[in-house]
Amino acid sequence: MAAGSEHTLVIIPARLASARLPNKPLADIAGEPMVVRVARQAALADVGRVAVATDSLEIADVVRAAGFEAVMTRDDHQSGSDRVFEAATIMDPDAKAGIILNVQGDIPAIEPETIRRSVLPLAASAADLATLAVEIVDEAEKTNPNIVKVIGTPIGDGLLRALYFTRATAPYGEGPLYHHIGLYAWRRPALQRFVSLRPSTLEKRESLEQLRALEDGMRIDVAIVDSVPLGVDTPADLARARQILAPK
Repeated sequence: MAAGSEHTLVIIPARLASARLPNKPLADIAGEPMVVRVARQAALADVGRVAVATDSLEIADVVRAAGFEAVMTRDDHQSGSDRVFEAATIMDPDAKAGIILNVQGDIPAIEPETIRRSVLPLAASAADLATLAVEIVDEAEKTNPNIVKVIGTPIGDGLLRALYFTRATAPYGEGPLYHHIGLYAWRRPALQRFVSLRPSTLEKRESLEQLRALEDGMRIDVAIVDSVPLGVDTPADLARARQILAPK
């Protein structure tokens, strides 16, 4: 079910191990496993070849049975970015694809248009990677350390250049705060460089992988979108996703 540009890979990392929600990628949502639903939404975005990267034969079998591509990767990766890069080298050993999207496998309500928007900043600048954010309207989210905020300077209509990511309430003073969405569009050389780096000082302090890229001098541009796709991390999140996506 590959579509879109041959120069773009859309890779969904998925593993069974999850402390808070075991077997999360296979959780049933609206009649299909969550990882399959994410793959379907990614295919509808029509930006490139879609595949699920996993170390689980069970996940791979389910994905393939649904008509999507699955790529088997090592089981010792420290992060989804490492798994995505390994999958990219397997799928495209000649490096013909210059852009690699990392779409998390636990966002079953992601809209195809949101995935498309993640690629747009790369066409408008020399950024090494691009990501997404939503303006925070809920006051409680502004001080919630589980909500990652992106601090950036405006570079165009609906676009920021990221200066920092933090769990703190920032920046100080009047003006919007932005909720970061963990979906990344990488230029291939930047991803290759990123996975070769050791975890950085601020990355370890904030527990935010993207700070490794900033600390290494990479440019991250951010597209502002309208809504945060529901991420599924807990049984309560799963129940909410099932309610939202239940057949009407």
